[in-house]
Amino acid sequence: MDQGDEALPLSCATPEGEAALRLLLTRFSVSPKHLGEPGPTEDELWTMAMAALRAPDHNKRIPYRFVVARGEALERLAALFEDYGRRRGREGADLVRERERAMQAPVVIAVVARIDPRDEEVPAHEQWASVGGAISNALTALHFMGYAGKMVSGVRASDPAIVAAYCAEGETLVGWISTGTPKGPAKPRGEVDADGILGTF
Repeated sequence: MDQGDEALPLSCATPEGEAALRLLLTRFSVSPKHLGEPGPTEDELWTMAMAALRAPDHNKRIPYRFVVARGEALERLAALFEDYGRRRGREGADLVRERERAMQAPVVIAVVARIDPRDEEVPAHEQWASVGGAISNALTALHFMGYAGKMVSGVRASDPAIVAAYCAEGETLVGWISTGTPKGPAKPRGEVDADGILGTF
């Protein structure tokens, strides 16, 4: 059934639950270039982090942390991206675009994973699942608070200099959640049919 269908088969215990579910089904990723001020406040980011901590997490390992950049901190991120471009031979307008890439959204939140492959009780794939759940919950919380966002990654997240700016030994830079106020309505993704992922055992 299409997520935009008003006749969604909802079976919720409370009106609040139904309202929350309907709101969740309106969440779509929004590119950083379509995000503007205001971004989430410090209190709202705290709420986002609390929502992330509600993700499934075997033995409460909490295998992730968030690093928030806004204001002057975005200038530091832009400098990292500009250096990345310069080391790859880019110049002029291409370097300007590298800086702009870092500063499109008013708030950029790095997601840093701390996976312990030697954990005898919680295998690495379960730890990674918790990281993914935390990202999803964080984005959902931001959406519920009236913001939009997108998880972005790519080659910059694996660049040694950028990784070193965020990560301690044994940590992995997963990418960044770019968030802010949407400049227009979010565009649905193409794959909106739940039948494509539902099966029986």
